Amino acid sequence: MLQGKTALVTGSTSGIGLGIALTLARQGANLVLNGFGDAEAPRAEVEAAGREHGIRVGFHGADMSKPAEIEAMMATINKDFGGCDILVNNAGIQFVANVDEFPVDRWDAIIAINLTSAFHTMRLALPGMKQRGWGRVINIASTHGLVASPGKSAYVAAKHGLLGLTKAAALETATLPVTVNAICPGWVLTPLVQKQIDDRAAKEGLTVDEAKRQLLSEKQPSLQFTTPEELGALAVFLCSDAAINVRGQAWAMDGGWVAQ
Repeated sequence: MLQGKTALVTGSTSGIGLGIALTLARQGANLVLNGFGDAEAPRAEVEAAGREHGIRVGFHGADMSKPAEIEAMMATINKDFGGCDILVNNAGIQFVANVDEFPVDRWDAIIAINLTSAFHTMRLALPGMKQRGWGRVINIASTHGLVASPGKSAYVAAKHGLLGLTKAAALETATLPVTVNAICPGWVLTPLVQKQIDDRAAKEGLTVDEAKRQLLSEKQPSLQFTTPEELGALAVFLCSDAAINVRGQAWAMDGGWVAQ
């Protein structure tokens, strides 16, 4: 379905980003991965997922807190792939502390990576999408773009901001074949969340399954984690012709979290 299109997924060497990249690859999209750590294993995984479509897979290690590195990444995609058709802004970091105790450098880093980086990738990708007459921007926000939790002020502020950016850009492109939307996941069983579960189990003397259920029961009525594959399937839908009039939406995939 997406053959001939090129997708950039930021923060895609693991977790949600890798799950979305794999799903897009299975639809025939070329992929550019981005993130920290080992890139060879996820790259091989994505190549295997799209092998029957003969996709190309690239990697760029741009630090998403640095505009110059983002510019270099987008220039490389234009040079090597002819442009970015599908932009998935997924890169994100987290830190937990109350506002009056929040380290200033952590605040700045979270805003830079979780919000400002999406502005930079969008401002650089949208001109090419307009010129080629097709484009999809999918910003991975969070239920914390819709509701708050204590101790997560920077993350909540960044994700609320990301939804505002999504809506403004969607209105600016409303008459064009370019759509801008956001997905708002609840709890997703990523390595980061698994560590929280393991820490809770150890601290409170619980089994891992008990700790999982306790974590989910606090926020997510379905008592089921959203999976990266489910998020990928939603991203594929947002890339489809059927979603051409889905614009500026904050699509919650959260087991009922924000319905409460």
